[in-house]
Amino acid sequence: MRNQAVGTFQVWDYIVFACLFVVSSGIGVFFAIKERKNDSSSEFLVGGRQMTCGPVALSLTASFMSAVTVIGAPADVYRFGASYIIFGFAYTLMVILTAELFLPVFYRSGITSTYEYLELRFCKPVRIAATLIYMVQTIVYTGVVVYAPALALNQVTQFNLWGAIFATGIVCTFYCTLGGLKAVVWSDAFQMVVMVAGFLIVLIQGSYKNGGISTAWSTAEAGGRLNVFDPNPLRRHTFWTVTVGGMFTWLGIYGVNQSTIQRCISCKTENHARWALYLNLLGLLVILFCAVVSGLIMYALYANCDPWTAGYVSAPDQLMPYFVLDILGNFPGLPGLFVACAFSGTLSTVAASINALATVTYEDFVSQCWRDLSNRTATWISKALCVVFGVACTSMAVAASYMGSIVQAALSIHGMCGGPMLGLFSLGILFPFTNSKGAAGGLIVGSALSFWVGVGAFIHPAPDTNTRPLPLSTENCMTLPKRCVVSRSVLIDSWYSMSYLYYSTVGFLGTVIMGLLITLLTGPTKPQELKPWLIRPVCDLFCFCSEKYRRMFWCGVRHEEEKDLDGVDLGTDLGRASMEHPDTVKRNSRKSRKKQSYEMQKETYVNTCFVPDIDKVQLKQL
Repeated sequence: MRNQAVGTFQVWDYIVFACLFVVSSGIGVFFAIKERKNDSSSEFLVGGRQMTCGPVALSLTASFMSAVTVIGAPADVYRFGASYIIFGFAYTLMVILTAELFLPVFYRSGITSTYEYLELRFCKPVRIAATLIYMVQTIVYTGVVVYAPALALNQVTQFNLWGAIFATGIVCTFYCTLGGLKAVVWSDAFQMVVMVAGFLIVLIQGSYKNGGISTAWSTAEAGGRLNVFDPNPLRRHTFWTVTVGGMFTWLGIYGVNQSTIQRCISCKTENHARWALYLNLLGLLVILFCAVVSGLIMYALYANCDPWTAGYVSAPDQLMPYFVLDILGNFPGLPGLFVACAFSGTLSTVAASINALATVTYEDFVSQCWRDLSNRTATWISKALCVVFGVACTSMAVAASYMGSIVQAALSIHGMCGGPMLGLFSLGILFPFTNSKGAAGGLIVGSALSFWVGVGAFIHPAPDTNTRPLPLSTENCMTLPKRCVVSRSVLIDSWYSMSYLYYSTVGFLGTVIMGLLITLLTGPTKPQELKPWLIRPVCDLFCFCSEKYRRMFWCGVRHEEEKDLDGVDLGTDLGRASMEHPDTVKRNSRKSRKKQSYEMQKETYVNTCFVPDIDKVQLKQL
């Protein structure tokens, strides 16, 4: 019989774990010293828009493959099977759509906050509403991400749970506040390496404990964990729910999320930003594969003695830390490496969230109230905002302890908020005739629908007939605690039992459909009056479309006036004319008086992040 006892942390585990915090903090200190003479808010918030695709790609992967994936995904595979691997299809579709549909619009608009686009395209109230929804979504989600590794640390070391949460928040806030976006990106790159190393150690030792990967595979197959495809589209994780629902969920996370777009627009050219997304896809698939195989190996080891059912762990999300100590407890330093792996995902996610929250708060609220702030003052305000949101996200982690499964909780939050946001941006980018009334009404209806089903499902979780957890055995365990069955009404088991991956789809469809209906009833926007770079004509993505049909699908928008910005360096004329802070533009213009301004500058939206309208004669006089 398998005993409940597993190994414990040793001195080398603490040393390995501590190195993660030391190196991450050191990166923040390094960039704080390196950029001490550059007091530009643009440098702090978007890295001076001179980042390259490599570190940005690693940063994107590390930020969104957080401890939710490291700890929660293997436990999900352990309980529900390898259908989680189908997320690979969703990731692929999501990255393609983000790189080809949404990124070009945001990059060419010269924005710093994603929600600036909504004021350019619709009106200021829509921008403010979307910003507030994003802030709530990010704070709640980050609370879940902070709680997850703290739970892992508590499980394997018996450290105080809340002490671990506060330590995480302090370190993240420290290096994010000191070094800005550059510190976040390069810390993420380091943490991504730690994540992969931690997974590889678990895969190698777990396979050895099971007598080889083929033995573990056979055991998982016998336990029904390899039945990936299910024709029922309403099951929790099937090909349809993960591909369709997962794609909409992750598109809301990547395609229109400030944290993602902020790092993409920090790249020095649009091509660098696009390559960062495609390289990031490789990272997503690697982490996904590691998480799924880890879950299968864990099931193979506990096929005849489930630690959760036997009462050895109190929640499914504690299975992975328990498994790690069980197989690595006799190797000093390796359990610490895994916990560092989990914390790497958390540090990267939390730091990126704090930086993004500070950016949208400054750009969408502070800079709109005080337009004449100096660069130095703007930078100090941004740093203060990082501290404020670091405290807020850390405090939110306390509530995350009541959210149940961390994977489902995290993706449910993104689905309920991300779906309506994705629908709102899609109305602006893909439908030229949508007006501001349609955008506002669609956002309200889409949010109401997604929160209705999401909150209802949280209060009344779906029954086993829909979630369909696979059987777990306790044949070789020492204890068998009893579990009670609660009766449920038929009404609760209908609408609220929808797969959590469809929350985003519900919000997206509700927003788009209602937005288009309200637009038709109140009078559509005249496409001829729209700035062409605010719309992304889908037909232009298909090379077989003739010029005649392209113009027909432009719906009257003057795309022939739009310049091709692919490969343009933001340090050149375009960067100075429409992408940088006014102070930076004036300073750079004095150094190159003979260069001409970009034509699109004349119609650029004016706020603290954009250049005032300057014609060629005025520019030459600077």
